[in-house]
Amino acid sequence: MARPVIGVIGNTRLLDNRFTAQIVGENNLRAVAEVAGALPLMFAGSPAVTDLGDLLATVDGVLLTGGRANVHPTRFQAAPHPAHEPYDEARDAVALPLIEACVARGVPLFGICRGFQEINVAFGGTLHPEIRDLPGRLNHRMPRLENGEIHPDLEVVFADRHEVRLVPGGAFARLLGRATIRVNSLHGQGILEPGARVVVEGIAEDDTIEAIRIADAPGFALGVQWHAEHDPATNPINRALFEAFGAAAARQRAESRRPR
Repeated sequence: MARPVIGVIGNTRLLDNRFTAQIVGENNLRAVAEVAGALPLMFAGSPAVTDLGDLLATVDGVLLTGGRANVHPTRFQAAPHPAHEPYDEARDAVALPLIEACVARGVPLFGICRGFQEINVAFGGTLHPEIRDLPGRLNHRMPRLENGEIHPDLEVVFADRHEVRLVPGGAFARLLGRATIRVNSLHGQGILEPGARVVVEGIAEDDTIEAIRIADAPGFALGVQWHAEHDPATNPINRALFEAFGAAAARQRAESRRPR
């Protein structure tokens, strides 16, 4: 097999109020296949199904996707509240130790939205359940109609909505070749306090953290708060991120198969 394999985490969903399913948005799979140049391999965000050792022996990179459910507050010493549900504790139980293992082993890791938040929590950081409630912050949630329903036009939902200032000389600034970018915004929860090894690389115009890397990681270990998987075929910012992730996975595959 020539292409690297990138594991894409699933989200637990209840179908018809009866059947538990693992779901991955197709945009994530297409971004991996068409832009990162890798084979996407969905794995269950459930410790009852996914063995981390076997998973890391199989994949050359891991994509932590966005998801409707929030990281459970007990993971960062906060109290849960019905207003901030749903939660996906099964995914928490897989993603958090997986992040630490990927970074320790140098397995390329890319976190998007919830995945970005999971990376922060895995390294001891905290989240705020509703960023828009903080003084001076924008409403980062997806656009809705006046009646409260989600806007029916996906081009409106995923449109670029605010700027992100990149840290000069940082990993994102070097990778993207610019100081400021524009991104979409579809999240309620966000980073409050960065974790011990979490380096802030991008900040929105309202000071919301939007891009991070893990300090001293031996491999690719980046996270973004926006949904980079939406349009990487046409968006140069998101394309560059997925291409770099795919290149890192290809190097990981070549290194893991090199004769010892």
